[in-house]
Amino acid sequence: MNPEVIPGVSNAGATTRFVVADPYPWPWNGDLRPQNTALIVIDMQTDFCGRGGYIDLLGYDISLTRACIEPIRRLLGRMRAANFPIFHTREGHRPDLSDLPANKRWRSRQTPGNLGVGIGDTGPRGRILVRGEPGWDIIPELAPVAGEVIIDKPGKGSFCATDLDLILRQRGIANIILTGITTDVCVHTTMREANDRGYECLLLEDCCGATDAGNHAAAVKMVKMQNGVFGAVSTSENLLKVIA
Repeated sequence: MNPEVIPGVSNAGATTRFVVADPYPWPWNGDLRPQNTALIVIDMQTDFCGRGGYIDLLGYDISLTRACIEPIRRLLGRMRAANFPIFHTREGHRPDLSDLPANKRWRSRQTPGNLGVGIGDTGPRGRILVRGEPGWDIIPELAPVAGEVIIDKPGKGSFCATDLDLILRQRGIANIILTGITTDVCVHTTMREANDRGYECLLLEDCCGATDAGNHAAAVKMVKMQNGVFGAVSTSENLLKVIA
């Protein structure tokens, strides 16, 4: 596109860039730069997408949560090369479980198929969702590199009880690209939190996954309702065409 002045764009007059997205070209103002746009990779941990991890113990098909690994890996490589800031998140609790609500631990032990093993208990990959344990860490395929921020969070949303908002604002980030697992829980919660804080959000549906295909589809659909109530939805292919 040719340079144009768009209301609300801080670098008015600069060339605008839009990603083909639904229900509107993203970002809303065309101001897409490494200086104001961050990628967040949410909870790509062994406990959520690895053998012997928490989701595997619950009896879910982890091929559904692993399907996004390769698209995210490709995206990471390209965005790193283009100098976009990368953030990673991990859900997990302190070893003494002082930040684990009793009802959350109780619910985690009720699901049929996991033999009464829940958060904080010992499984094949160590204590489930406990910081420092093998299952809690990010899978090797998507491991952070030096300089990338890791946000450790005790809940679903990446903003609750973390310094994510502070770091984003310190860096002048206005646009957030969301990837990771699960689409309907941690990714969606983070997107809603970010939207309420004024960030312009893009969900990459091929770079997300859920434990149920129907839940993934429903979560994607929710974003697009009401002219993009939480932001917009696209694919990594569409994004890479713009940032290449």
